Amino acid sequence: MNTSSAQATSHKSRWRFKRPGKRGRRWLAALALMVVAVISLILLWDWNWFKGPVERAVQARTGRALHIGNLDVDLGSTTTLRADAITFANASWAREPHMASAERVEIDLRLWPLLRASVQLPEVRLTRPDVLLQTAPGRDQRGNWDFLGGAGGEPPQLRRLQIDDGTLQFLDEAGRTDVQLHLQSGKAKGADATPPILVEGKGRWRGATFTLRGDTESPLELADSAAPFRIHLDARAGATRAIASGTLTNPFQLQVFDLRFRLSGQDMDDLYPLIGLAIPSSPPYQLDGQLQRDHQIWRYEKFNGRVGDSDLSGDVQIDVAGARPRLTANLLSRRLDFDDLAGFVGAPPRTGGTESANAQQKARAAQLASKATVLPDKTYDLSKLRAMDADVRWKAQHINSPSLPLDDMDAHLKLDDGLLRLEPLDFGVAGGNIRSDIRMDARRPQIATTLNATLRRVQLGQLFPDAKLAEQASGGISGSVRLTGNGNSVAAMLGSSDGDVAIGMGRGHIGNLLMELAGLDVAESVKFLFTGDRQIPLRCAFADFGVSDGLMRTRAMAFDTTDTLVLGEGTVSLKQEQLDLLLRPRPKDVSILALRSPLRIGGSFKDPSFRPDFKALGIRGAIALTLASITPPAALLATLETGPGKDVDCGGRYAR
Repeated sequence: MNTSSAQATSHKSRWRFKRPGKRGRRWLAALALMVVAVISLILLWDWNWFKGPVERAVQARTGRALHIGNLDVDLGSTTTLRADAITFANASWAREPHMASAERVEIDLRLWPLLRASVQLPEVRLTRPDVLLQTAPGRDQRGNWDFLGGAGGEPPQLRRLQIDDGTLQFLDEAGRTDVQLHLQSGKAKGADATPPILVEGKGRWRGATFTLRGDTESPLELADSAAPFRIHLDARAGATRAIASGTLTNPFQLQVFDLRFRLSGQDMDDLYPLIGLAIPSSPPYQLDGQLQRDHQIWRYEKFNGRVGDSDLSGDVQIDVAGARPRLTANLLSRRLDFDDLAGFVGAPPRTGGTESANAQQKARAAQLASKATVLPDKTYDLSKLRAMDADVRWKAQHINSPSLPLDDMDAHLKLDDGLLRLEPLDFGVAGGNIRSDIRMDARRPQIATTLNATLRRVQLGQLFPDAKLAEQASGGISGSVRLTGNGNSVAAMLGSSDGDVAIGMGRGHIGNLLMELAGLDVAESVKFLFTGDRQIPLRCAFADFGVSDGLMRTRAMAFDTTDTLVLGEGTVSLKQEQLDLLLRPRPKDVSILALRSPLRIGGSFKDPSFRPDFKALGIRGAIALTLASITPPAALLATLETGPGKDVDCGGRYAR
């Protein structure tokens, strides 16, 4: 029994735990505390503990305060960072305290690439973001987005951007621009495609109100200033509409882009408040071309379209680096409707029928129709003439002008600090040409204008639109106009002008139908009705006026045929737009019925009158008088077309 009992006791002792010592109990307590701490940390962990360090790091890097209302993180190989109620401070010079805010920002971040210093963001989601982009006051044009300086390194790689109910405002107080946009992500075209951002907004651009709709096709390129950023925008400011499609580089600064640009509107004068270019008033227009910008140089290349009833194409460059923008253009019209140029002289285009004109131009045309004057009296805007420089060449291959026999046009306009020159303004007219050099100095309160124009080889027969009448006449007309005047409208310039006007014609012929229709010879008129027309050789014709303070006064005027000499005298008032000319026929043949009363040309430019002046008739014998020789003014002798090898035949004595 004793032996068995001892063995049993020994067996039990092998299964008895040894009581830990003091040191063991301390390790067990520490382990239990760590387990409790880990469980507590998991249960009580708050990512907001990192808000302070993040906010301080951003402020140290940017100089701007960042505030995060709530921060949360979902850990994983692609970790999602969530931040609610975010605000980011504005520049110190800005009036608004915040540059950006958002109800929520979610950022997907891949962790492993961080070990290679590569920031890869599969997707960023913004809920109700509100961003204010603003330029600084003054001429430096810094933006409130310039807070990172010249930081280098690889930019973050962003694959997808989702915006829910966002707003973006661009404010440039110096440029009177305030753009307010609503942004919303659209549907992506594929699983890996970046969704477009739909844009809709309104505001003021250079003081003019406008609306805007469109989308950005690749918004993720915003992170890379060297990559293209595709857009499609449709903007309207009043009656002006612009549709832009293409790419921008660094869209925040808008320094480089290449866009297809379609522009249309009711009047090109409406572009002045929008782009700062002083373009003369025009009929409704539509243009389509390629708009490019390379920092300070803008180009509108290979554009084509219509202005009024004229086609227009060419290339335009605008340099905005200087004190004033400088426009350089090379324009071509294959068919130019002449009245579409009326805006250059302050007049509206023709209205009615198929003519193109906007509502204001139609109203102005109706107003002018009721006035007694015809010279344009609309004043030029001196501030526009001083707002830009220009060098424009415009050629028209064919001109449509029912009332004037114009053929083509070559115009070269230069504008430099308020000094405008047209050198030349050259029109093909009735087989000849009118070449003008015009100088308008708008650097003073009153525009000082100088006009030098010459006429060469204008064919008399082509001046008549009626084919039968055109057959009645031939001969080349030449002349010169030299005027200087002061005033801010065409009417004021001509009404104050001084100078000379001379016009003449050498050998040719004229049908007596034309003369008889003018009432110069009653007997010849009766003879024509019964015996038919005949051609009358024309020896020469000329008129020479001296002009002083808008009053043209004859110095010499004559119209010489083989059987009739007409001498003229009188005045033409450019200021009052009144005519007062007396034409005295002198017969060279014997005609009992040749009453040949003088013809008085009077009335206004708008409503001239032609009537016999019996008071100036006088008493003449039936035998034609031998008249003294007549000579054109010396200034005309070199310009009169006489035909090959023939002299001007206005120097001999006339016999009966």
